[in-house]
Amino acid sequence: MNTSQPVDTAGTTQASRLGSALLSFVAGFVDTVGFVALFGLFTAHVTGNFVLIGAAVAGSGRASVLGKLLALPVFVLTVVITRVYQLRCVRLGMPMVRSLLAAQLLFLLAFMLAGVAAGPFQNEAALAPAAIGLLGVVAMSIQNTASRSVFSKMSPSTVMTGNVTQLAMDVVDWFANAPSAAEPAQRLRKNWPPVLAFAVGALGGGFGYTLVGFYALVLPVAALGVALRRLRG
Repeated sequence: MNTSQPVDTAGTTQASRLGSALLSFVAGFVDTVGFVALFGLFTAHVTGNFVLIGAAVAGSGRASVLGKLLALPVFVLTVVITRVYQLRCVRLGMPMVRSLLAAQLLFLLAFMLAGVAAGPFQNEAALAPAAIGLLGVVAMSIQNTASRSVFSKMSPSTVMTGNVTQLAMDVVDWFANAPSAAEPAQRLRKNWPPVLAFAVGALGGGFGYTLVGFYALVLPVAALGVALRRLRG
């Protein structure tokens, strides 16, 4: 007798799309707040810091590069620690999605509270903005690692270049009624919510920080809390 339970494919797909949109909103919001508040520091898109370091060295950017120089090794170290934890969970048969999101939530909350306590920052060469920025880097490094592993079936949530490229290609294929047009249509349904959510998050981060400073991060904290409740595994 087959005792297996039916799989709620529609419910799983809906949760996946919601989770992808929430995480993309978080990434856009946090990256923008970090960039505006911490003198051009990228927390989610850390390779962008190399461009700013190069601009500073060439005399076309801001003088302080401490936070940007530290961002990459801290980001990589967090990826390593997160991945080691994931492999341990696999070996022990433990769920990991909620624990990863909970860890990200804690670091994002620490980023917000530290920014509220110490900001706004006036001296870009000071140690405080660099150190506080690394809390945001750790939070987003966890999300980047999860995006490449446990959330690999979702659209990427931290870097939108690939999503936007694929979205534009699929729109062309859909309108041109290209061969296998069902696949572009399916990808369109998958990729437009995170792109829109990232854009909304980026705009919200800019306006939010201008209005209330680091307190604006309560919105991505809340979004991450919703994702923590909705996503399983």
